[in-house]
Amino acid sequence: MPSVDDAKVMAARKSLEFVKPGMVVGLGSGSTATHFIRLLGEQVQAGLKVRGIASSQASEELAVSLGIPVIDFRTATEIDVAIDGADEVGPELALIKGGGGALLREKIVASAAKQFVIVADGSKVVKHLGRFPLPVEVIQLAEPLVRHRLETLGLKPSRRKAKDGSDYITDEGNFILDCACGEMNDPGKIAAEIRAIVGVVEHGLFLHMATRALIADGSGVRELLP
Repeated sequence: MPSVDDAKVMAARKSLEFVKPGMVVGLGSGSTATHFIRLLGEQVQAGLKVRGIASSQASEELAVSLGIPVIDFRTATEIDVAIDGADEVGPELALIKGGGGALLREKIVASAAKQFVIVADGSKVVKHLGRFPLPVEVIQLAEPLVRHRLETLGLKPSRRKAKDGSDYITDEGNFILDCACGEMNDPGKIAAEIRAIVGVVEHGLFLHMATRALIADGSGVRELLP
């Protein structure tokens, strides 16, 4: 039985099949996406010609260190394939993302992609979203207002902290409120309610975005479609 980390590597390696020469590739964030970036770096060093658009500062720095040419949306406004992980994968490939704090840029990159491929280990697949806290990125000024309104929706928000105990600040300078939603029977409704709150920048519900998920466990890598 492979370890969780081995499973992540298996899924990341399988995702390389969707990367072709000349593509613009969306580079996700988090542990499984990091495996993908490292594997892609090996391919680039072996001669593969691609360009990457990163979904976080950390992913961009890693890609550059591996020799992957990194561009931004001023150079290309469309991504051929984006590869990223997820905190939860639910029915119809509904996702919770943002555990690593990069949900805004991750969603921007995913929205620009012709194909959005999720790589994950089997533990991330759930029957209903909501076991993992739902991240909501908010403007610092509006955080008390947004937190109060999330509380009235019954979403139980708490401000994310960094490892040193200070407030976690995203790459864009915002706070994150992690919401203990519980089991979501209607994630679309929750997404709409959150987006309607002034001061919310983005939330971690990625609905109707993923084109496939590559899920690795002890039996290998299986492909899920919406």
